[in-house]
Amino acid sequence: MSNALIGMIAGMALAFAGYFGGFGAFLLVAALGAVGFVVGKFLDGDLDPGDFFRGRDDRRGRR
Repeated sequence: MSNALIGMIAGMALAFAGYFGGFGAFLLVAALGAVGFVVGKFLDGDLDPGDFFRGRDDRRGRR
């Protein structure tokens, strides 16, 4: 599935949530979509959980 198609589906889901559920539903769908995106990146191996828990010095290569 292409990124354009995934983006279109996500946009349509946000549009339906905004139209039928109001702004609160729009924000909820957007937040859960962001969580799903991050979980998907973890499962694909593109993100390392340690990236969120390391100190600043570890990211620069200093210890």
